[in-house]
Amino acid sequence: MNRRVRLAIFVGFLVPLTAVLAPFQVIAIRRGRPLRRRLPQFWHRIAARIIGLRLRVHGEPACHDDVGVLIAANHVSWLDIVALGAAAPVSFIAKDEVAGWPGVSILAKLQETVFVERHRRGKTGEQAARIRKRLSRGDAIVLFPEGTTADGNFLLPFKSSLFGAVGVTAGASDKPVHVQPVAIVYTHLHGMPMGRYDRPVAAWPGDIELGPHLWRVLAEGAVDVTIIFGKSFPASDMPDRKALAAACEDAIREMSSVALRGRTALLTGDEKR
Repeated sequence: MNRRVRLAIFVGFLVPLTAVLAPFQVIAIRRGRPLRRRLPQFWHRIAARIIGLRLRVHGEPACHDDVGVLIAANHVSWLDIVALGAAAPVSFIAKDEVAGWPGVSILAKLQETVFVERHRRGKTGEQAARIRKRLSRGDAIVLFPEGTTADGNFLLPFKSSLFGAVGVTAGASDKPVHVQPVAIVYTHLHGMPMGRYDRPVAAWPGDIELGPHLWRVLAEGAVDVTIIFGKSFPASDMPDRKALAAACEDAIREMSSVALRGRTALLTGDEKR
C-alpha cells in the first residue's frame, strides 16, 4: 500500500470515526464512566493498523480501577502516543502548547490529557494537584520524564520536577500512587532490524514538523515497536522525587537495552500481542 492510499485511509476513515466516537467519549468523561478509558484505546488500535505500526507488548500495564498509576516512559516520537494508547487505557501529561495544535488538541482533550505549563513554577502546585486528583480516581497517567523527544538510540536525562506530583514521601498515604517504568523501542522496519541510522525513521526530533514526519512514516508503513511494561511499585518506596526519577531512568535504560538486543524474555513473560 503506497503512502497516498495510506494517507487517504488515515484521513478518510479516522476523521469520521473520531466524529462518531467523540460524543460518546464526552458523555463518558462527564459521567466518569469506564468507557472514557476504552474508547481512546480502541481509536489508537485502529490508528496503529492504518499507520502500519506493529506492536510487540511485553509485561502488563498496572492499570487498576482503585489504584492510580503514573507510567514513566521514554519519549521518541509522536508515535509513542499511538503505541501506548493502543497498548493500555492511558491518558498523557503534555506541555500546554499541545492544547493549541489544530486537530491534535481535540484528540488530546478527548483522551483527558493533563496540560502543564513547564516554565511557570508558580503553577507547579496547582498542576500537581490536578494530576494527583486524576491518579486518586484510579487513572493511568503517562509522563515522559525526558521532557522532549530523543533520537531513539539514547535516553536523555530524566527531569524529576513532575514526579513531585505523585507525592513521594515516606509512608505517603493509605492509598499510595504506583509508578510503572515503561520502555518504548522501535526495533524493525519492514521486518528488518533497525540500526542506529534507521531508528530516526520513527524518531521525531523537535526540529521536524509533524506533517512531513507523518508523511514519512506513512511512506514506510511497516514499523515494529516493542513496549515493555516494567514492574510497578508504590511511589512511597522512594525517599524523594529525584530518587524516583533515577530509579525509573535506570529501569527504562535496562529494558530498552534488552529490547534492542531482542532479549525481552529475560525481563518479562511471554509476548502479549
